[in-house]
Amino acid sequence: MPTLSKSPCDLLQLTVPHPSPLPHVRTDEIMQQEVRPLLAVDVIEQLHRQFALLSGGRGRDGAPIITMPEYLGFNDLSEEDFLNVITYLTSVPSQEAASIGFIIIMDRRRDKWAAVKSTLARIAGAFPGNLQLVLVLRPTRFLQRTITDIGIRLHRDDFKMKVVMLSSLSDLHSYVDAAQLTSDLGGSLEYCHSQWIHHRTAIESFAVTVKTTAQTLHRFGADLAETELPGDVQSARELLSDHTEKHDTLQVGAGSPVGWEGVRCPGAKTSRAYRWDNATVVERLVAQLDETESSFEQFWSKHHLSLEQCLQLRHFEQDFQEVTGTLGCLAEELVAILDFGDSVEGVEQLLKDLKDLEEKAQVKIFEEASHGDQLIQSNHYAADAIQSMCAELRHVCDDFVSKTERKRHALEKSYQIHEKLDKMNKWCESGVYLLAAQAVDRCHTQEGAESALRDVQAFLEVAEQQQLADPKDLEVQKMFEKRQASLTRLSTKHTRPVQPVAPHPESSPKHSTSITQRSASPGKLQCEPISVLLESAVTCGILHIMNELIETERLYVEELRSIMQGYVAELERNEFSHLVPAALEHKKEVLFGNLFEIYEFHNRTFRKELENCIENPELVAGCFLKRKEDLKMYEKYCQNKPRSEALWRQCGECAFFQECQKKLDHKLSLDAYLLKPVQRITKYQLILKEMLKCSNNSEDTAELEEALTTMLDIIKSVNDSMHQIAITGFAGDLKNLGKLLMQGSFNVWTEHKKGHSKVKDLARFKPMQRHLFLYNSILLFCKRREEVSEGHEKTPSYSFKHSLQMSEVGITENVKGDNRKFEVWYNGREEVYIIQAPSADVKNMWVSEMRKVLTEQLEACRGAELRWRAGTGGPLLPESFTDRPPPAALRLDIFVRGLLSESSSQQ
Repeated sequence: MPTLSKSPCDLLQLTVPHPSPLPHVRTDEIMQQEVRPLLAVDVIEQLHRQFALLSGGRGRDGAPIITMPEYLGFNDLSEEDFLNVITYLTSVPSQEAASIGFIIIMDRRRDKWAAVKSTLARIAGAFPGNLQLVLVLRPTRFLQRTITDIGIRLHRDDFKMKVVMLSSLSDLHSYVDAAQLTSDLGGSLEYCHSQWIHHRTAIESFAVTVKTTAQTLHRFGADLAETELPGDVQSARELLSDHTEKHDTLQVGAGSPVGWEGVRCPGAKTSRAYRWDNATVVERLVAQLDETESSFEQFWSKHHLSLEQCLQLRHFEQDFQEVTGTLGCLAEELVAILDFGDSVEGVEQLLKDLKDLEEKAQVKIFEEASHGDQLIQSNHYAADAIQSMCAELRHVCDDFVSKTERKRHALEKSYQIHEKLDKMNKWCESGVYLLAAQAVDRCHTQEGAESALRDVQAFLEVAEQQQLADPKDLEVQKMFEKRQASLTRLSTKHTRPVQPVAPHPESSPKHSTSITQRSASPGKLQCEPISVLLESAVTCGILHIMNELIETERLYVEELRSIMQGYVAELERNEFSHLVPAALEHKKEVLFGNLFEIYEFHNRTFRKELENCIENPELVAGCFLKRKEDLKMYEKYCQNKPRSEALWRQCGECAFFQECQKKLDHKLSLDAYLLKPVQRITKYQLILKEMLKCSNNSEDTAELEEALTTMLDIIKSVNDSMHQIAITGFAGDLKNLGKLLMQGSFNVWTEHKKGHSKVKDLARFKPMQRHLFLYNSILLFCKRREEVSEGHEKTPSYSFKHSLQMSEVGITENVKGDNRKFEVWYNGREEVYIIQAPSADVKNMWVSEMRKVLTEQLEACRGAELRWRAGTGGPLLPESFTDRPPPAALRLDIFVRGLLSESSSQQ
């Protein structure tokens, strides 16, 4: 039988599974129809005939009652009309009431047995709901009543439903309370069929309106979510205004849904149960509409904030460009300011100009940086980009201030020199005036000479007091020295010399000091040399690390054994086969990967080799180097881990795993043990690092370093392979690209020589987040995406964007202004990709690896050139390619040599 139609509130759902009740419609036609509930407007003409109605009465157990009053044209009803009306009436009550089962009351007191039989047959063959009971008021005329009694006995089993034949209304009241029956059935229930149809139409119209409103909000929200943020101020302002206007218009239209007034008052002549059911439906519709509008408003608030922040960011970027342009002009003005002046006044003017220039730059930079800091503090979505631009601003500011300081220092030196020159000029002029003013005739006397000498000495002291530069090379200084010497001779008194008499020598006592040397015989310390103690401590440390390595290895092997015996083996036995979920059948390799291969390697080989090194720890490094190829099996296990985790999330809660865990007495579930291999392969390098710290033997240290490098390479290879399998959208086969050399996330700016200047300006300040994959032959640019499964952590994937052939790539190691950036350019710098690494070390690793790839290509090209020249008999360095062009490998050699030479010149 057809299933029960959905209630009107289900109109809010975008798709409602509701099979068509029309028997004559073919299956392919049904699939092409819009799936929706049957509404009153669809069967309103048939409802007005009143051959079946839902008065709102209920049975004693709450079952809804469908009444079929006497209707003369019942036999003329088509099967389609009858089925549509019955289907619609069964969809009106709530699902809870409908699940109890329906009661049908057929009033056939004035009819014949044939009519009773045909009606029962129609009900038995096409009733779409749960039918509890059919109560039939049989014909009252003697002949028809007799025929009816006989017929019901003969055909009761054919109807396959419970049918009770009633002789009178009193019999009916014994099954259904009179208060639940209409007046034509001897009851007191008030019912108006036209009011009922009107109210049902209003409710369903309101439901359609609510659904339309919800769909409108959903479409508008989807359009908002798919909107890309604009790249300039004007577009951002227009988009914000447009979306705000649409939101306000939509909010006004959704504020008062059409049809609400018609469903608030169901009418006086309706039953209490019916009014209660309708109120519940309306409340549910209004609640769903409120919830939809509330969710949309929350989304709108976030979207509106994003648009406002986008507009703020575009303003900041525009201001940033203006500030950088202004700083460029100020830098040119700074270069134009001379480092020296022609006078003290000239230098003072240059210092004033320099100060004005510095204040202009600092004001501009301070305002822009403050604006950026405000955006960052307001939790702007592009805080990292703004932080980068602010850092660049401050870097430019520091560089400008540094140049200004150097310029100021040079001008201050120039100022000091000019100031001293002025003082020295004044001093020289004063000196010349002093020498000219001294009268020669006054200097012939001793008193005159002494007075003139004092004037000269006082003048010379002025140079020392004013800290003038050493004036020895000046002509004035030489003149004063000559004048001072002359005046000194003239002022000296001529007295007779006195013959000195030497005194008698007197003997003085000689004091001899005796030096007492004290000698003490030091006692001998009975202790070992410090080198022996250090060696002993180092040995103890290495033995402790060895014990930890071997004990954890044994525990690891035991845990793997428990998984193999307690889970893998149980999947193949019959004891728990009934508990194995269908999703796990034939999926053992997906869940466990190559765990058995790992277990066999560690149990039979690696553990024993490590145990053999317990007395000779220096041999441990050799174990790792010897088994480096075997340890690469972890790469296959880790690549399968996402599939394993997905399968575990699907069936991890089943009884099979719980029973196995209980049998093994494990405190942790299987997924924790499946993580052990990943943890173990990363543990080895930590142990090797600890051993390296305790090693004091150069040979052992070298071998340990090699083993550590090997394990780190294996971990890197495992990690790279995990990222590589997450690449999507690449047209070719990733396996054909060879070994993955490097991978990592970067900020990328693009510049195109043939592009629009505006595009280049925007690209400068809007980095793209890209994940790069480097192979020997190609460089892939991908966009990282994170898929979140419900209740679980994010799973990254990489959407392929574009690629660069390494044979046509050049690199520039250093980019001015940021030691984390480098350039990758393509087709002779027609396309330039400025790549910013997370740190300078990461950048250096990538540049080194890419240079290695280009160098290998260059060597290969040179080899190809030699082979080609040897085969053609031409010169090694061709003079002309007019007759026969060289092969592609030779052209690549010339191209790569040009790239390397250009890159070297830029460094």
